[in-house]
Amino acid sequence: MEFPFETSNMHIQTLCIPELYMKNTSLILGLIVLSASQPSYADENIVVSAKQVQALGITTIALPGKQSGEVSGLPAQVVIPSNQMFIISTPLPAMIEQTLVGVGDSVRQGQAIARLQSPALAEAQRGLLQASVQNRLAQENLTRDESLFKDGIISESRYRATRSLALEAQAALSERKQMLRVSGMSDAAIAQLQSGNSLSNSLTMTSPIDGVVLEKTASAGQRLDAAVPIFKIAKVTPLALEIQAPLAVTRDLNLGALITIPAFAASGKLTAIGHSLTGTNQTVLLRGVILKGADNLRPGQFVEASISTAANGSAQWDIPNSAISRIQGRALVFVETPQGFRALAVHILNEGAQNSVISGALKGDEKIAVHGVSALKSSMMGIGGNK
Repeated sequence: MEFPFETSNMHIQTLCIPELYMKNTSLILGLIVLSASQPSYADENIVVSAKQVQALGITTIALPGKQSGEVSGLPAQVVIPSNQMFIISTPLPAMIEQTLVGVGDSVRQGQAIARLQSPALAEAQRGLLQASVQNRLAQENLTRDESLFKDGIISESRYRATRSLALEAQAALSERKQMLRVSGMSDAAIAQLQSGNSLSNSLTMTSPIDGVVLEKTASAGQRLDAAVPIFKIAKVTPLALEIQAPLAVTRDLNLGALITIPAFAASGKLTAIGHSLTGTNQTVLLRGVILKGADNLRPGQFVEASISTAANGSAQWDIPNSAISRIQGRALVFVETPQGFRALAVHILNEGAQNSVISGALKGDEKIAVHGVSALKSSMMGIGGNK
């Protein structure tokens, strides 16, 4: 008994069922086992006629222009490097008498930015004068006892006790000087205080760097405790960039890679790659420094950045996600051929919401399928009778 069977090349053949089962059973089982053990879909040709392409709704687009090895469209924020930021706080409990700069003002190192009135400052100055007198007396006693010890008039124990007291007095004086330095007094002002014995409760705060005032949190007339922030001053060049990148992107990044911000004509380099994922969006934090075009940006500004990759110099293309199929954990695209399409394995470098960046054995002049891809995938896998 014979039945007609339709093969993939659309020719009709007649097969004898008893003969097929009795003589070729072992061959069929071998082919089944072979096909199950070696499912290679990449670089496989799929014969599809123009009529079938139209019926299946398959559409193609030309492969977009080749990219120069970069990941683009990454969300980033312009920030000030932490080593360029300074917080100026009240060194002692004080009242603000006058603020001399405001937010946005440029300041120079050593420039006066505020004047304070602090009774605690006068107390610290008094302590310095007392320590200075005690140190002078201790040094005089040490000089005298050193001479007496050399002449054998006093014992060594007394000489050692006098020397110990002199060292303690000298340490106490250094401590008082350091307290006044922390309070904002210069070495010249401290020396003048020691020579003139003139106490003052007026304190002038100065800028520690050349920079810009970013924040001012107090006004004239306010009474503040010690260590209360008043100004935030920063050096705004160079600026830094904090970039949120998918984990898959980081494997192709190297420190020193070029970073560009096309919308603001700014560029820089990658300085750090995070080792942990953020808890909210599961991305890796990248940090970079902006070396050119920093004047076009402002701290806190959100931008889109591009980073050059080190994908061994391979070409990259930005294609729609609809063109990508996944089979057995591999990504494929369908390249148009004169006979139909060819399944080509590709590597996804950066997967986005709408488009993804890929690399693969493409010349750049091909056309790829972007609609009807599921039909091609089914045909390649032998589903639907087309394979």
